[in-house]
This record gives sequence, C-alpha cells and structure tokens, in this order.
Amino acid sequence: MGLLEDLKSKILIGDGATGTLLYSHGIDSCFEELNITKPEEVSRIHRAYVEAGANVIQTNTYAANYQKLARYGLEDSVKDINVAGVKLAKQAAKDQAYVVGTLGGIRSFQKNAISLEEVKRSIREQMFWLLNEGVDGLLFETYYDFEELKTVLTLARKETDKPIITHVSLHDIGVLQDGRPLADALKELEALGADVVGLNCRLGPYHMIQSLEEVPLPDCAFLSAYPNASLPAYVEGKLEYETNEDYFVESARLFREQGVRLIGGCCGTTPAHVRAMSSALKDLPPITSKVVKMRPAVTVQEREQQDKPHMHEIVKKRRSVIVELDPPKQLGPTKFLEGAKALDKVGVDAITLADNSLASPRISNLAMATLMQQETKARPLIHITCRDRNLIGLQSHLMGLHTLGMNQVLAITGDPSKVGDFPGATSVYDLSSFDLISLIAQFNEGLSYSGKPLGQKTNFSIAAAFNPNVRHLDRAVQRLEKKIDCGAHYFITQPLYSTKQIEEVYEATKHLTTPVYIGIMPLTSARNARFIHHEVPGIKLSEDILERMDATGNDRIRGEVEGLAIAKNLIDTAYELFDGIYLITPFMRYEMTEILTRYIHDKQLVTSERKI
Repeated sequence: MGLLEDLKSKILIGDGATGTLLYSHGIDSCFEELNITKPEEVSRIHRAYVEAGANVIQTNTYAANYQKLARYGLEDSVKDINVAGVKLAKQAAKDQAYVVGTLGGIRSFQKNAISLEEVKRSIREQMFWLLNEGVDGLLFETYYDFEELKTVLTLARKETDKPIITHVSLHDIGVLQDGRPLADALKELEALGADVVGLNCRLGPYHMIQSLEEVPLPDCAFLSAYPNASLPAYVEGKLEYETNEDYFVESARLFREQGVRLIGGCCGTTPAHVRAMSSALKDLPPITSKVVKMRPAVTVQEREQQDKPHMHEIVKKRRSVIVELDPPKQLGPTKFLEGAKALDKVGVDAITLADNSLASPRISNLAMATLMQQETKARPLIHITCRDRNLIGLQSHLMGLHTLGMNQVLAITGDPSKVGDFPGATSVYDLSSFDLISLIAQFNEGLSYSGKPLGQKTNFSIAAAFNPNVRHLDRAVQRLEKKIDCGAHYFITQPLYSTKQIEEVYEATKHLTTPVYIGIMPLTSARNARFIHHEVPGIKLSEDILERMDATGNDRIRGEVEGLAIAKNLIDTAYELFDGIYLITPFMRYEMTEILTRYIHDKQLVTSERKI
C-alpha cells in the first residue's frame, strides 16, 4: 500500500509542529540546522508524533532552501540539512508512518523581492535532495502567494510521480490574499497535478472548518487540513499557545465531516493534539459526499465618482501641472496654507505632499491635506512611503484616505531612515513600492491585502516614482514597465537639470502609453547648485549651469532669478515632449513655483492662439 492508496479508504493523521516544540525547549535559531547539530532533538520530536498516532510525518526541512538558509549563512548546507532531515524522519518512522519532504513558501509580503526564477532554483535544489533520499511524497506548505505555489507545483509534477500535497494559507476565512475563493484555488491545484490539496497555518480549527464548508470534495485529489492550535499569546517575551487537546477531538470530527482525509497540526500543536485527533477518528471511515455551503455573492458598494477626473486622465487630454509643497518641519501650518492658496489660484491641477521626505519628520501629510481641503480648493496628491508603516498601517492609511475622499496617491519606497534626522530609527519596508502599487490596485477592486472584501471599491489614481538620474536608463524604464504591470497609472520623475537628459527620457519612454510628469525644481543659489551637484546621488549639473549660478554669488534675488531662467529653459524642452510637468517647490519658496506655473500656462495660451 502507498500513501494515496491508504487515503482512498482511510483518514490519515499527520504530525504537528516541530518548531513550536524546539522553541519551547529554549531553541530559537535556524530549526533546520538542528538536523545536523542536534539530531537527537529532532529525532525525539518525530518519534513522539509517531507514538501519538501520526501516520504521516514531515521532514524538518520547511525552510531548508537556499534563500532562507542564506539568512543564517547556511546557503551552502542545503544538501546536508535536507539529507539529514530525511534520514532522521525515516529512522523515527520505522515503517509505522509515511515520510513526506516538506518545502515551505519562500516569498513574503515583498513578492517582488524574490523572483519566481529564484524560487524555482531554490526549490529545485531542495526537492532534488529530498527525492534522492527516498521520501514517500512532497509537502508544499504555508503558501500565501498562490502564483508561487502553482509555479513550484508545476515544477515538482515534472520531476516526480510521487504524491504531492499542496497547502495554501489564508489571512481570512475562505479566501486567498488575492481575493480568489478557496474552492477555486484548490480546484486549480488539483488540475495542475496535486494529489492532496488543503490548508495549513494562520487559522485555528474554527475558521479553517468554516473555510472548508465552501469547498466541494475534489474529483481526483483528497482534502487535507493542518490548523494552528490557536492564536498565540505573548507571555513574558515568549509566544505561547493554548493547551487545548480536548478541543481538537471535536475539531477532528468536524474536519472529517468536511471531507478531510489527511489531518495534522501546524503552529502550537504538539503530540498531545495529534493523539487527541487520532483517538477521535480511530476506525471512522472518510465521508464520500457533503453539502457545500454556497459563498454569498460579494456586493461591493461603488464609491461615487468625484467631479474632477484623475490626474492620469487629465494629462492624457491636456497639459497638466502639479506642484510639490512639502509639509512643514515645524509646528504651524500658516505658511504652507498660504502657499497652497497661491498655487491653487494660479491653476495647478494638484499639490503633492511628501511623506517625511529624506526620512525627516514633518507634520503628517494627511493632516496638512485635510487642512488644505478645508481652506482651499486645491487638490491633494498624497505621497505614501513603505518606510514608516507596516502592512497593517499601510492598509489603515489607505482606508483613511479613501474615507476622507483623497484618491490621488504616489506610491514610493521612501528614503531609508539612516539618511534622516533619526538614523537609528527603524525602516519598516514590509512592502516594496511594487507591492504597494499592487496593494492599492487591489483596493480599487474592493479587496484588502488578505483578500477580504473592503465593503467598497476605492477609486485611487496611482502615481509611481521614476528616477532617470541613473547610469543605465534602460534598466530604469524596465522598472517602470514592471510598475505598470503592478497597476501604476502614471509616473512622476525626480528633478532633471539637462535638456539633453529630458530628450533622452522621452526617447526611452515614448513607447509607453502611461503618462510621465517631468520633474523640475528651480535652483535657488550658487550654494544650492553646488550641493545638488556634489551631494545629491545621481544628479550632475552641467558646467554651464554651475557657472551661471556661481555668477550670482551670495545675492539671493539674483540666485532665484537665474534659477528661474534655467528652469524655464528646461520647461521649454519638457513642454514640447511631455504633457505633464511636476514642479518641486524649493525650501517653501512657493512664489518661484507660482512664476513657473504662470509661465507654463502662458505657453499654453500662445500655443492655443497659434492653432486658432
């Protein structure tokens, strides 16, 4: 008999958590390395699960891939750790249990940090050593990223005909983080060749059973479930789970009623939990039919469209000007609001508010945007960085923006904290700018990061940053294309100081249909020009510009006049090639951006008269 043959007529019991037990013994390092350094600890755990009634145990190799072992400097130990992991499990099983080789999900929140090609390389290497040691099957577990799971499943199915178990992990009941219903996901995994499909981690029995109520029995595959023991509590600096073995007796029977044929445990579960499930299901046959609970249709309340079109729509119809006005570094909004009123009066399409630019604290851009909306008709364009908020904070922030009716946003990574006023502060970076763009796009579909309906679809216009001040412009454009794929509607560039560079950007991006706003920030003095030239990464001013600014000496008025003249020259070139211009206000000198905005509008009037 084999694993799949047994599943045709029996309910099999899987093991529980390995890491939980090691952690409870005071071990808090790379658990997979213990296959080599403390094999007796790992073997003892395997044996405990077999003696508790587990028919299927998994190798201690969840994170034994190149990508995750590299965090501990163990990337060259992939072979040794996986080989040892299989041997320990097989010795403990002693022909009393099947041994499946475990391969855990690699990608996290920052999906774009690790490409699927890198995932495939890591999984292929790990899978080779597991299969080479003669495991009875493969278990792919804790996959939140469905694209990643499909990729590794397809790879594995080409490499082996041994049983393959695939487990997705959910943030919320019955739905994956991309909004896909669990039933649809499991059906797709079955079609790709998975022999057992199901769930593990994140949810306890209660919510996992609720999720399975909406899943029909597979046509060819079998269902599995490995719930967490409970939600963990944080007690005296350690994570602790409830000891609730009796609860798992009842839960095991409920899992059976949902058609589950392989039942084990994940985080927080112990041999006691496995013993409880084994006892509860002893001699009970699997069910062969079930009533499926229909998932109610999601009704999404559509947000009323605002009167004003989005920025990416405006710039496709006519030339558009947006202006950056940074929130103040000190308390007191008076000057900022004066500037906002002046800029609104001269007809800018939006005022952008940076999010603690250069990692230095300023008054919250959300607070300033709210005041600006109350006291002016100016439209706020809110910058959102990944640096200062974790995933929870970012989602909450987006919900707040939507609630306040602010739907123009710029998604950026954000300068690292070490460049700012508090270099010891933590930079969060749960998400990259690519991930944040994808999250906002998902909000526009009415779905949170977890895939749970938000109750409304948001209506964000998503701007993304474009830095042309790089050595290889073609690579920067490739990043733009990737951001477009993630959901970006248009781009805003860093400031440019060369007409030639503006022309190069045009040639490099003219194949894109996504609009680009060219950034222009007027120089204010010779000292300002030298600072930008020597100390701002990637920006170099021409000798002609440096000489022109040097000629103004320390005269503030002459410096501003010359800076405006240079900016106007740049605008002339940008105006001919691009429909969007992004004016960056230097040092709250909004009078300079007023002048440049009027200059652009005057050019528009002249152009219109010529057409007439």
